[in-house]
Amino acid sequence: MPKTLIFLADGFEEIEALTVVDLLRRAAIDISMVSIMGKKSVTGSHKITVESDVLLEEADFEGADMLILPGGMPGTNNLFECEALRDRINEFNDRKKTLAAICAAPTVYGRMGLLEGKKASCYPGCEKDLKGADVQVAEVTVCDNFITSRGMGTAIPFGLSIIEHFQGKEAADEMAAKIVFTQK
Repeated sequence: MPKTLIFLADGFEEIEALTVVDLLRRAAIDISMVSIMGKKSVTGSHKITVESDVLLEEADFEGADMLILPGGMPGTNNLFECEALRDRINEFNDRKKTLAAICAAPTVYGRMGLLEGKKASCYPGCEKDLKGADVQVAEVTVCDNFITSRGMGTAIPFGLSIIEHFQGKEAADEMAAKIVFTQK
């Protein structure tokens, strides 16, 4: 079974994080919610508090196949400021493991210089922080080992893209039908 880690920081966008968690768990893809805050309770940008599964120090990075960053402010900035997380992101990128991010969170990869020459999408207005990327205006952009998406309204397509990455298009289409999601 594929294993993924999604990172929560105070100020994360709740829908972007929890939609992905819900869809991946429905698809039997292991996803752990990882707090970078030093405590398991993390409060989103709309004052919804979520209990993470593990702290950053406890996360199984060796067993993980993908790292996922939800957007939201100041959550995205909190993710970027976490040096231990940036170190792990660099390790994953060096190993060509998949890195996914939605909304403002692709700017974490952009500010780290990881999107240079790659296609990527992000929340409108954040494009300047996708350093060197070929910015796309698409719900979801898949390029090399990156999956990026635009925002809360694209959380379902983003989650379905992650399912497709691990289980194929047919599985993603079946999930879309099960949740009564009609793609354009």
